[in-house]
Formats: sequence, C-alpha cells, structure tokens
Amino acid sequence: MKTVLAVDDSRAMRSMVQQTLESGGFTVLLAEHGKEALATLSNNKIDLIVTDINMPIMDGLTFIREVRKLDTNIPILALTTEAEAGIKQTGNGLGADGWIVKPFQPAQFLDIVRQMVE
Repeated sequence: MKTVLAVDDSRAMRSMVQQTLESGGFTVLLAEHGKEALATLSNNKIDLIVTDINMPIMDGLTFIREVRKLDTNIPILALTTEAEAGIKQTGNGLGADGWIVKPFQPAQFLDIVRQMVE
C-alpha cells in the first residue's frame, strides 16, 4: 500500500484529501505546514507528497525546496488555489512534479495521484 503525505493548513482540505486518497486505497499521513511535514517525512517512507502552497510557518514552495535537498525522487503534487503561471513555474522549478488548482474533482485527483506513484 502506497503512503501519501498531505500537507495543508486547512483542516477541511486535509480531511477531504485524506478521505479521497483513502477511498482510493492509499495510506495517508497529514501535516499542517511544511515544517511539520519535514518531520513526518524523516520518520516515514512516503511514496508521494501532496502539498498546499500558501501555508503559515513554512509555505509550500519552501517545503518543496527542502524536500528536494533530502530526496530528489519522491513525487510532489501541489494542490493549491494558486493558478498564476509565475508561481506554478517557480514551484515546478523547485521540484514540483504536478499542479492541481483547488477545488479538485476527487476522481481526477485520484487518477493523477495513481499516475504519479506508479
């Protein structure tokens, strides 16, 4: 079973992502911001990271940069309200492998996640 780390400062969004992924057969670990997610990452085998961009304490772009210092292979999917091309480009440049703008369609989200972990 694949494990996904979902990082979002919104409890409701974490819950929605968790329910969607668990319905697709994934194990889900949750973090509220990048700093918490880095601690979770260091203690667990993670197959995919789904991260928000706008978060307190450590935002998603900084988090992506930090993850890439530790692991260049783990797939990272940004799930964010940010649709601006410049931010997306920055995220991709830092190492994001995919970008989904909220709100998401659960079936489409699961398809993308499955493609990224296979």
